[in-house]
Amino acid sequence: MRIRATAAVSFGALALAGLAVPAAQAAPGDGGLGDVRITKVVVDGDNKVPVSTNAAKTISISVTATDDSGIKGAEHFSLKGPDYGFEMTGTPTCKKVNATTSTCTASVKVDPRTDYLSNKNAGTWYVDAWIDANDGDFVWKEKAGHFYFQRLTKLTVNATPEPVKKGRTLTVTGSLTRADWETLKFGGYGAQPVQLQYKKKGSTKWSTVKTVRTSSTGGLKATVKATADGSYRYTYAGNSVTAAVTTAGDFVDVK
Repeated sequence: MRIRATAAVSFGALALAGLAVPAAQAAPGDGGLGDVRITKVVVDGDNKVPVSTNAAKTISISVTATDDSGIKGAEHFSLKGPDYGFEMTGTPTCKKVNATTSTCTASVKVDPRTDYLSNKNAGTWYVDAWIDANDGDFVWKEKAGHFYFQRLTKLTVNATPEPVKKGRTLTVTGSLTRADWETLKFGGYGAQPVQLQYKKKGSTKWSTVKTVRTSSTGGLKATVKATADGSYRYTYAGNSVTAAVTTAGDFVDVK
């Protein structure tokens, strides 16, 4: 595998020969020879990787690149994140899209039970990629793409009483928790905005009733007037360090 130190020496030599990639088009550490371009990077389909406390997670990385001679292959992809987070994939497999373009895919397995993850590792991670073309051209790009490495969340909902008389007050409780990679347990996630949503019986559309903030221990509590048969659910949008989550609906029979 070509490591970054080797790449830096090569790029220095290229610069002396007048062949380096222009600085305006490259971040520090980027470089290459010829006209190979990385056009797309996708991690796990949606660039979000939620990780729990008690199971391994396989992260899939796809890098699409193009060159007029076609793509020969790719080196292992490096993944870098907060608090010295680092992972390296296996050897990528490249599949031809057309004569000039290929998508190279590889994966790496992360297990919080054995990898000693820190909660500070959650956040924005970057993919570094090296792609080789058939004619000897190559490109090395740091931060070719990014993704969110997130702590998995759990969310519950319970509407009471059931059944309830029309016009009476319903209390909808719940709890928002997220993975703690250091204790390997789930803990309450406080001060987070969570939407309470309602779907009338027979409808397919959910509407937001109100937004509630979790307590310091992740607890949720909201009250609404019972108007008609329907379901209630909580939904949390997530953030860069914590995954989004939505409960199933809790149906309430209104008499």
